[in-house]
Amino acid sequence: STGRDAILRGSGAPNTAAVCILETPPLAPSLSSSPSSQPDTTSPVRGLARLIQLSPSLTLLDLTVTHLAPGTYRVTLRCTGDITRGSASLGDVYDGAEGDRDGVLGSLVVDDKGRGALVGEVEWRVWEVVGRGVCVERVSDDETDGGKKEEVVGVVARSAGVWENEKVVCGCSGKTVWEEREEMVGRGML
Repeated sequence: STGRDAILRGSGAPNTAAVCILETPPLAPSLSSSPSSQPDTTSPVRGLARLIQLSPSLTLLDLTVTHLAPGTYRVTLRCTGDITRGSASLGDVYDGAEGDRDGVLGSLVVDDKGRGALVGEVEWRVWEVVGRGVCVERVSDDETDGGKKEEVVGVVARSAGVWENEKVVCGCSGKTVWEEREEMVGRGML
């Protein structure tokens, strides 16, 4: 409401935050033939999932996607972090070491602008999901879309908690966090 920009550089206690960059699978021929899956962009990145552990057994999931075909998508936690062939290499839905958890994290609706979001609580601890895959896959209706598979995938990685990240310049791009934010706004990602 002040009109000023702000960047949150981390939240939570140590070892209680994670992030997952969602992108088109690197070796997914079914996606390359679908015009809705390959919008006018050079980046394979289609979204981001952030996880913040709120208590010993409860984590907040904040997931956003962009540049996807309109429809309903299912979000699942998978057994492995191998994204090379999309959901085929991620393995089954991960229901915990004892099989007593729910690896279906929820569903989201992508609108006509290609954007969708899922925010909610999941009963996982951050350390249980780090290194595992996340798959956001379209719930298809074989009669209306010919059964085309549309999905984005990513690997959950540990993220900095509150004040754990003191950097001002990104080691990968050399840009400041403010320059990176401006670039994302320009791309319509924020």
